[in-house]
Amino acid sequence: MKPKDRTQPGYYPGFSTLSQQNAWDAATRKTIQERMTRSLELRFFTPQEAPLITAMFDHILPQDDREPPYKIPIVPVVDDRLFHHRIDGYRYEGMPPDGEAYRLGMQNIDATAKSAFGREFLELTALEQDKLLRSIHDGKPLGAKHLWDKMPIHRFWMLLVQDACEAYYSHPYAWDEVGFGGPAYPRAYMRLERGEPEPWEVTEQRYEWEAPADSVSDVYELVSGHDLHSAQPGQGGTH
Repeated sequence: MKPKDRTQPGYYPGFSTLSQQNAWDAATRKTIQERMTRSLELRFFTPQEAPLITAMFDHILPQDDREPPYKIPIVPVVDDRLFHHRIDGYRYEGMPPDGEAYRLGMQNIDATAKSAFGREFLELTALEQDKLLRSIHDGKPLGAKHLWDKMPIHRFWMLLVQDACEAYYSHPYAWDEVGFGGPAYPRAYMRLERGEPEPWEVTEQRYEWEAPADSVSDVYELVSGHDLHSAQPGQGGTH
């Protein structure tokens, strides 16, 4: 098997969204370039909170197939949103404001870790962290269940995943990964029928992604009586 390019994982090796920036207007080009050079300084998360929220996002959206210089910053993007109080314009019933939800959620994560494993979240093994976060995803926390009565646990999980995905897929490196040519203004897209590629696009190739060895993302269980295939942690999957 051909070695994976850890500077540009994904289905479109060799494709560069930024190579198309001359086709964008000046305002769009400036906005996208700023995403490549944005500050990594945190102003909402405290120095004590930063390692915890970073570890949580590393499990939710792992980037183990990227070299460090090519990893997409997620925490700084979320931090900037929370610092400037940017919201979607609505809030679910029972959910505190986003900033408060994050702080309460991080406290609950640590309390759950202590209740279930006797240690703080950052002191757990990577596999233990993954199992704990999976329990949050499932709405069945491994411990400190009474603390989650203060906030809908599934809404908190949705908040984390939405922020992670929005931060990741707003970055040109993620666009390279999925073959997105970037903003269509003012050039626009030309080939809108029959799934034909644009002249600047490259041929899609199959991309095999293996889950981290200390992950439970590839473990399947019985669902509604149907015996889904079972895999051990880290056996791999296809993205």
